[in-house]
Amino acid sequence: MKPAALALSLVLLLAAQAACALDYVSVEAGSATLYEADSLKSRKLYVVSRYMPLERVISADNWVKVRDHAGSLAWVEKRVLSSKRYVMVTAAQATVRQAPDATAAVAFQAAQNVALEWMAASGGGWTKVRHLDGSVGYVRATEIWGDE
Repeated sequence: MKPAALALSLVLLLAAQAACALDYVSVEAGSATLYEADSLKSRKLYVVSRYMPLERVISADNWVKVRDHAGSLAWVEKRVLSSKRYVMVTAAQATVRQAPDATAAVAFQAAQNVALEWMAASGGGWTKVRHLDGSVGYVRATEIWGDE
C-alpha cells in the first residue's frame, strides 16, 4: 500500500473511532422531565434527578435525545443539561478505593443509583470519581454506568 493511501486509511479509521465515542451529559437542574418527542406537548415519560448521567444520542435545536442507564430513549430540554460528567452506581454497592487497585484501601462506599462526578478514566477497568461530599477515589468501571 502506498504511503498516501496508508495515511488516508489511518485518518479514516481514527475518525470512525471518534464518531463512535459516547457523549455523556448530566442533569444540571434540580430535576428534568423526559418526553416521548421533542416537544413540551408530547407525552411525559418520567422525571430524573439532578446529576443523572445521560448519553447524548442526537441534538436538535433546544432538545436532546438521550439514553439512560437502562437503555431507554427519551427527549429532554437542552437547557436543563450540563456537559459536566457524572456516573451512576449500578452495583448494589460500589467500593471506591484510594488507588486503582482491588487491594487498595477503601476511600468510601456508594449505594446503587448514587451519582458520582466523573474525573477520569484510569485504565485497567477503573474510573476516578468524586463523591458530592468531596471524597475522591477509584471505582471499578463494571460497578457504574456513564464511563463507556
